Amino acid sequence: MQLLPFSPNNLEVVILSFEGPDQPYSMAGGLGVRVAELSQALAAQGYVTHIIFIGDPNLPGREEREGGRLVLHRWCQWISRYHPAGVYQGEDGKLADYTASVPPFVVDQIVRPAAMRGKVVAVLAEEWHTAEVTCRLSDMLSWAGLRNQVLLLWNANNHFSFHRINWGRLGYVATITTVSKYMKHIMWNLGLNALVIPNGIPDRFLIPADPDAVAALQTGIGGAPLLFKIGRFDPDKRWLMAVEAAARFKERGHPVKLMIRGGIEPHGSEVLGHAHWRGLRVRDVSLDRSEALATVAAVSAAAVDADLLNLKSFISDDFKRICYGAADAVLANSGHEPFGIVGLEVMGAGGVAVVGATGEDYALSFHNCLVTETDDPEEMIGYLLHLRSHPSLEEEIRREARRTAALFTWPEVIENLLGKLEYLAMSRGVGAIPPPAPLLPAARDTSLVVAMAAEDNLGQGAADQATRNAGLMTGQDETAGLLGRPRAP
Repeated sequence: MQLLPFSPNNLEVVILSFEGPDQPYSMAGGLGVRVAELSQALAAQGYVTHIIFIGDPNLPGREEREGGRLVLHRWCQWISRYHPAGVYQGEDGKLADYTASVPPFVVDQIVRPAAMRGKVVAVLAEEWHTAEVTCRLSDMLSWAGLRNQVLLLWNANNHFSFHRINWGRLGYVATITTVSKYMKHIMWNLGLNALVIPNGIPDRFLIPADPDAVAALQTGIGGAPLLFKIGRFDPDKRWLMAVEAAARFKERGHPVKLMIRGGIEPHGSEVLGHAHWRGLRVRDVSLDRSEALATVAAVSAAAVDADLLNLKSFISDDFKRICYGAADAVLANSGHEPFGIVGLEVMGAGGVAVVGATGEDYALSFHNCLVTETDDPEEMIGYLLHLRSHPSLEEEIRREARRTAALFTWPEVIENLLGKLEYLAMSRGVGAIPPPAPLLPAARDTSLVVAMAAEDNLGQGAADQATRNAGLMTGQDETAGLLGRPRAP
């Protein structure tokens, strides 16, 4: 088979995911961000893209954006009405309904019409919730005679619920992918060799934060160092390491300010309890969704008598990027981070990211970020003090961080994705360009065709059929035969 270059003219995309772009109902974490931004970027490049996700029950079941190129299918809404707290409330019931109803919908409402328009469909299924869906979808496509029009990819963003997956079955029907070499190595232990297609950040995250707001936050908080950490309250995020580092800075006479934005997870109580125990003055800060400068003013006012500012409410992307730019360091120091999207967002804003040493394939310590190899707070403190004593190195890191982030924008990731889709289509015969048909003589003398069949040892039946075919070749049919195109019936 020959390579078929994909374009919006011959490729349609379906993303299957529990999380999705509806805030706050469906965007519970990094998966929702990934799905929302990838789908938006694909549609912006002209690809018709469908997302089938557990959507907000109060929004339309189907919604079109980007001039109809981005189609949101909000699934399980009849169940979600009984579970208004979010995507994972009532998870088991939603999973059963999703698994049973999504495959026939994709076959009949998306793949079949796309195939009639001459398009290949790439299905990108995310996380363990969609593993069984992917298997059933493959079966139904085979029964419908449409399997060779579809590329099935199943992606692991994390190792959550790997024990629930029938890997033999899933690996047989789909190409397994993941988001980093770190995750690829984890999956090797299961006998899997996943393709790596990284996550990305939107182009807009490369725009520098408002310099006036950055300066106002630095002046208003007055910390030295000023540290910022955002993420779920999960032990894997090494929150205790971050709090302990702040406490030790204070003990050494540095007027540290640590801003944090966690989640609702139980580990948060342990984190804040450790901060109190270590003598840090903790202040909870609730913010409204006002413009960025007003938010800066509110945080600055709260920081007067606090070492640790616990941001208790939603913060906008604009304010988050102001924090990235203002902080001496953003602590994305996870011990298990499949990709490390926060670190990349920080780098896009020109901030100094302190990352772990797991999924951050983009990280080069003391070149575009700082990489902590252990959970020892002294390692983090030592690196930050080294940076404070070498201002030129800090400037170099901030500069190189933005250059690195530009390599991981969604348009760059989509180029990676398309290259892998074209390879998979070629190797599996999905939508591939068939090799040119052999040229047959256009003469009406059937004896030549029969002789050719005899020379190839095709047998009398084949020779008879060749004779009949040659007898049908007249006028335009002869020309079609010469050009290798299908002849008219």
